[in-house]
Order: sequence, then structure tokens, then C-alpha cells
Amino acid sequence: MTRLFGTDGVRGLANETLTAPLALKLGAAAATVLTKDRRSEKRRPVALIGRDPRVSGEMLAAAMAAGMASKGVDVLRVGVIPTPGLAFLTDDYGADIGVMISASHNPMPDNGIKFFSAGGRKLPDNIEDEIERTMAALEDTGPTGTSIGRVIEEASDAQERYLAHLKEAVSADLSGIKVVVDCANGAASEVAPMAYAAAGATVTAIHNTPNAYNINDGSGSTHMDQIQAAVVEHGADLGLAHDGDADRCLAVDAHGNIVDGDQIMAVLATAMRDSNSLKANTLVATVMSNLGLKQAMKREGIEMRETKVGDRYVLEELERGDFSLGGEQSGHIVVPEHATTGDGVLSGLLLMARMAETGKSLEELARVMTVLPQTLINVPVSDKSRILDDDSVRAAISEAEAELCESGRVLLRPSGTEELFRVMVEAAEEEQARKVAGQLAAVVAAV
Repeated sequence: MTRLFGTDGVRGLANETLTAPLALKLGAAAATVLTKDRRSEKRRPVALIGRDPRVSGEMLAAAMAAGMASKGVDVLRVGVIPTPGLAFLTDDYGADIGVMISASHNPMPDNGIKFFSAGGRKLPDNIEDEIERTMAALEDTGPTGTSIGRVIEEASDAQERYLAHLKEAVSADLSGIKVVVDCANGAASEVAPMAYAAAGATVTAIHNTPNAYNINDGSGSTHMDQIQAAVVEHGADLGLAHDGDADRCLAVDAHGNIVDGDQIMAVLATAMRDSNSLKANTLVATVMSNLGLKQAMKREGIEMRETKVGDRYVLEELERGDFSLGGEQSGHIVVPEHATTGDGVLSGLLLMARMAETGKSLEELARVMTVLPQTLINVPVSDKSRILDDDSVRAAISEAEAELCESGRVLLRPSGTEELFRVMVEAAEEEQARKVAGQLAAVVAAV
């Protein structure tokens, strides 16, 4: 049986694979599993449900609320809110469950459901598996009469609470900084411009008029050409681009050059080191981070821990080592002191705070790291499990590593969702990266 939960909750094409009946049943099962240890308490369990602006979110949030209420859970709907905002509010309201209806950077027809436990933390695999098993054995009936959960529409102070949290987390005065923010017509369309303006920045917002259908459409962190042009046009000091649920942030300097998640992490890591807030002097990143980040951290005297690809693995390592900064090249950056998951708006505030503190431009700050040319080739294969055990592939990898030495690296890994093998090569020169990646891809394709 195919696992319902993926690497980040349940996702699918809304109303085809991710339907209202599925959301209702999933909500009932999650309510059963995530509140089973709290049923003896005098108060009824409480769940928070937030969503991004895409049209299917209205339908799925309603179904999720119905499923949870049917199992005796009171539901507070907080409306459109970024994913990190929902995680924060789950803790701030003292709720037992948080539910975010969003497909993040995916196109509008898709949607997703992700759960947070009490405290605003993502669920481990074993709890997700238990929810799936509970769905299969779930009875159609539940509590009756006064034991049925209430659904409250909608929390009036949710956005204000989240904004107050951001202001408390980053108290820097950003006066004099001109920023363009691309909200991707998503969940941060109101919150991000308000948060940046509240900190003193002069804000120009683009793609901040969601209409239920235009989320991520030619905008946001997956379409950086829009904000690159806007920053230059408005003469801004920088641009910040979020995705549909605002758990990511990518940046653009005053000349329109992209500053990716690796570069942002390098800037924030050195800032936290200088303020003695970088615990164990360590940054956590994934194996997909550019080699230039690792080289920069070594040069700056900062240790770097690498994890598998996926924000959940970054979070696990942050918790395991009690570290204070981690993230991904995609702009998903976690600062555990202030957030239990990636928070794009928080990342934007911290980046501008470093600019204000040092008086340096983003271009100057980003020079702490040199991005090495990177080539990624997706190779269709018939059996992903065989590739790394093949003698010809192993020999090709050894040959490539010998050619690159310490000036580059090779990474081969299977896709988590498709019959593809990803071949990634970094080198000092772009031509060399392309050449070596092409050679390796040809060997993989022949297996």
C-alpha cells in the first residue's frame, strides 16, 4: 500500500487525489491519534486550522474541521496565515493540534495538508503511520450531543499575534532600508509587508493580491525574474521573495542578483557567531547545499553539519544537537529560538537586521560565500535501487572525484518521488561542472 504521507504532509491534485472526503477522514483520524493522551483532561482538545489563499483550501479546511469536530475536538479556524504563523499560533494558543492547508510553492490546482503537534512541531514518521492505520479502521460514528466539537470561524487576533511575535523576535530598526517583497499571491500577502513596515523598512509589495487562483503563478521564490526586475526598477536596497505559504525566503541584491538560501545562511551564521548566539558554532544544512557554503564556513571558523535533503532532517539535526541555525538552499531556513519550522518572513527580517547592524549592502554581505557553478541532471532509470551498487557507476564517481579534487564535488541520489536519479556536480568552472555531470549521467543512463 502506498504511504499517504510524503516528505511534507499529504499532497495531491485537489478534488482528484486530495478530496474533501479524504480530508474529513484524515481529520477524524488525526484528532483520534493526536488527542488520545488528553482525553482524561477536563477541557476538550483544541485544533487550529490555517490555509493559504488557493481556492481548494476553503473546501479542504471545512472538511478537516468537520472531521475533527466529529471526534470531539474544538476547532479554531485562523484563516489565511503563513505555515510558520500557524506553527507559532498552535503553541501560542495552547492548542493540541495545528493543521496547515497548503501546497507551498506548488501550482494552484495542487494542495496539501500538514499537521503540527502541541508546541507547533511537525509529526515524526511513526505518528503519521499511526494516523494512516487509524484511518483504515475508523468508525463512521463518534460522540453525540454536547460531546461534539465546536467550530469557531475565525480567530480575530491570529494575524496580530503572529506579527507581535515577529516584532519581538527581531527588534532591529530597519529605517532607511528600501525593500521589495514578492508575496507570490500567497499566505504572506498581508503579513510580510506589514511585518517589514512595522520594523521601519520602506516596503514595495508585488504579487500581494491573491484571488484564490493566482498563488505562485509566475511569482514568488520559484519565479525570481519578477522581483529581480522590480528591485532595479524601484531602486531598492534588496528584494525578498516568498513562496505560497511563506516558509521560504530568497533574496535579491540592489543590482538584481539572486542571493539564495545558502548565501542567506552564510550571512546569518556569521551574524549569529558575532553575537555569540550560534550554538556550538555550528550551521546545519543539507547535502544539496553548495560546496561554496562549506568552504565559506570553514574559512569563517564555523562547523557545518550536513543532513539528507528535506527540512525535516534539518529540524531533526537541530533538535538533536541543540543547534541554533539550519536550512536549505531553497530558502527554507530555521532559527529554533524563534520558530519550530522554516519562517520566510523571519528570515527576511534577520537578513535586513544584519544590513542595518553592519551598514553593509546585501551584495557586500553575500560575498562571505562564493557560489560554485553547479550542474544538476535528472536521469530516468528503471530501478533506482541498483544505481549506486553498479561497478561502472562507482568507477565513474571515483574518476570524477579524482578530477575535481577539493575544488568540486559529486553527489548522486535517487529522487524521492519519481524513477529518476539525480546527478549533481559542482566545480570551480561551469564548463567543467557540465562536462563531468554529463559523463556521469551517461554512465547512470546505461545501467
